[in-house]
Formats: sequence, structure tokens, C-alpha cells
Amino acid sequence: MKRFLYTFFILTSICSASVEAQENASDTRLSVGGYGEVAMSRNFYSDNVYRYSNPTKYKDDPSHGRFDIPHAVLYIGYDFGHGWSMQSEIEFEHTGTGSAVEKEFTEAGEWEQEIEKGGEVALEQFWLQKSFMPWLNLRIGHFVVPVGALNNAHEPLNFFTVYRPEGESTILPSTWHDTGIGLWGEIGKWSYEFQVIAGLDAFMFNRDNFVKYGAASPYEFKVANNYGFAARIDNRSIKNLRLSVSGYYGNSMHNSFPNDMKDTRYKDIKGSTWIGSFDFSYKGRNLIIRGNADYGHVDDAVTISTIKRNMTSNNAPYKKTPVGQSAITYGAEAGYDILGLTDKIQDKLYLFGRYEYYDSYIPASDQQDYTFTDVHRIAAGINWLPIPQIAVKAEFSERFRKDNYNNEPSVSIGIAYMGFFK
Repeated sequence: MKRFLYTFFILTSICSASVEAQENASDTRLSVGGYGEVAMSRNFYSDNVYRYSNPTKYKDDPSHGRFDIPHAVLYIGYDFGHGWSMQSEIEFEHTGTGSAVEKEFTEAGEWEQEIEKGGEVALEQFWLQKSFMPWLNLRIGHFVVPVGALNNAHEPLNFFTVYRPEGESTILPSTWHDTGIGLWGEIGKWSYEFQVIAGLDAFMFNRDNFVKYGAASPYEFKVANNYGFAARIDNRSIKNLRLSVSGYYGNSMHNSFPNDMKDTRYKDIKGSTWIGSFDFSYKGRNLIIRGNADYGHVDDAVTISTIKRNMTSNNAPYKKTPVGQSAITYGAEAGYDILGLTDKIQDKLYLFGRYEYYDSYIPASDQQDYTFTDVHRIAAGINWLPIPQIAVKAEFSERFRKDNYNNEPSVSIGIAYMGFFK
């Protein structure tokens, strides 16, 4: 009898769980989605770390290839009702990261922890929102900072190239996500977003990437001795065209851990950081055109570079290379759907071209210049969309640098998806 009751209880529980799962599956308040990319490249230039300090020596180096999964992302959202909702996003970059513990028999039987692979797992969004009306929504938590074209639309079907556009992804955090409080809304053909977030960290700025790593934190918490302010405004008054401006401001010095700068000479150094961006998107008549222009400036760049080089310990998690006082990028891409010329084919096949320029290190007058950071890049290829949620991409690209640096041609192919499953 006991066995019968136990069996009945288990079967009842399974049936109840199944019914509950079906009810949840039909609950339209739950949303599940994501995006991902798989890419392969063959680079016809040297991958030696000294290729810019001695370009002639490495001019004839062999090509090298790479397979990569740049991003795999899962969205989970829920509408609680009464204007309350939540959204979360977890991202695996380059298939995540991993470590292992093993007993090393060649070293007296010691246990060692080793990194199995590179990559990153990040919680890019985790916020609660209260919607009062279309033009007033309050968001609190961890969210994307929509400064620049790429951060605002970083999913792989929002650009033609196999990898994310290089200019913005080189000099700005990408995808830029941070914790804070924000307001957003839509008023007619206009939309806006304003955020108060943790400020950038000047010690993470560097020559090759400007402020890109300033939003990162090597700690279990995000240092917020200083706060930053981000804003974005979009206009869609013209049919098929979106025009947008966005920007950021905040002090970046004394925003690291521990906040114990003992040298009083630098107590008044603020490292004020300014970023301004314009971007646009046109979609119509089988044609897509996108473009952007971004400029960033860091006050006290010379002093910050000196402090990073001379006053931080060698094992501190900071970037030792100098930071320039400014950085810039601009670019545009255009694609035409040649299959759109007939109504008999539902697939889309875009032939596209892209040009962009970026310089991650524009020095102050008393800073050394590094001209290899000055880059022009062209790309051309195809995007085939068999269905609206999937794109197969292929491209040829080449970088051009100043002076005697070698050009950097490459061929890349990839496949990407983007959409909601529920």
C-alpha cells in the first residue's frame, strides 16, 4: 500500500509539473530570446606581437587562421503586470571561460589550478522596470549604456560585417553595460534615455583601446567613487530614417580600489571624460545604410599616464600604456538586397561595403605619438538571410596604417541568429 501511494504521489507530481510547464509555456508574459555568432577568419599578415615596432622584419610572415564564437546570448524577461517588468541577459563571449584543478606529478605532487580556456561569461543586463506611461519609464539595475551606434544595436543582424564594427568596439566599451538608474520614454517621433551609472576608471584606460576597459571591474563589485551620466536621443520624423545623438560625462580619476591615493599632488586631478556620438540608420527600398561618428576626450591624460606607469604596482590589474587625450572613429556601411528586385524570392541577399576610420590614441602636445593606432579599414561582402532571424555572412577586409606599417588583409565567414523564441 505504501509503495502504491508513493508511486501515485510521484506520478501525480510529474503530471502536475507537466501541466504547470504547459501553462507557463503559454504565458505570454514570459519572453525568451537571444543571439549568437560563429565566425572563421584567415588573416594574411603577421600575428607577432612586435609587428608594429619592426614591420619590415615581419612583412613576409605566414598567414594565420581562427575559429571563434564571439557572442552567445540568452535573454529572459517577464512582465509582472501593473507596469512592472524585468529583463536579464547573460552572455558567453568566445565560448566562456574555464579552469581546472589537477595534481601535478612532475612537481612533487602539488595541486595546481590552470586556465583551460579564455573567454568571458558576463551578466550584461539584470534590471527591474516600472512603466508609468509611454514617455516615462523607470529602470533600476544593470543595463546597456546606449552611447554610440554599436552599443545601441549590438546584435549581429544590426551590422553587415562578420565581426562587430572595429572603430567603436576599439575605443568604447562594447557591449557597454553598467549598474545604475535610468529613465526612458517615447514621445511621438522622438525617444530618449538618461542614465546615472558608475563612473569609468582612468587606470583601465590605455593607448590601444582608449576608454574601452574603463567600464570593467576586476573585483567582485563595481567601484563607484565617481558617477557617470549617459544620454541618448533618437528621432524618426523622416520615413525609414533614424537620427541619433548620444553621449557620456563623468570623472574617472580616484575611481579605483582602494581609494587611497597618498600623493597629495594628484588629489585634485579629476580625469573628466567626455564622449559624444552621432549615428543614423536608413532602411527602405531594398537598401540599408548605417553610419556613425564618435569623439572622446580625457582631461589630465598626461598626468593619468604618469600615475599609471610610476605609482601603481606591477601586479595591479591596470593598463600601463599611456592614454591619449582624445580618440575618434567614424564610418558607414551600405547594403543592397539584390533578391528584392523580384517578389518571387523571400530570401534576402545583401551586397555590402563598409569604410571606417579610427584612432585610439591622439596624444597631447607633450606626449609621444604612436602612429600605428591610426587605422583605415575597408570591407566588402555579402549577407544572405534565408529567414529574417538568420544571416550567413562573408567578407574581405583590409586595414591600412600610416608610415611603413604593413597592410592587414583578411577573409572572414560567419553565421548568426537573433530573435525571440517565446
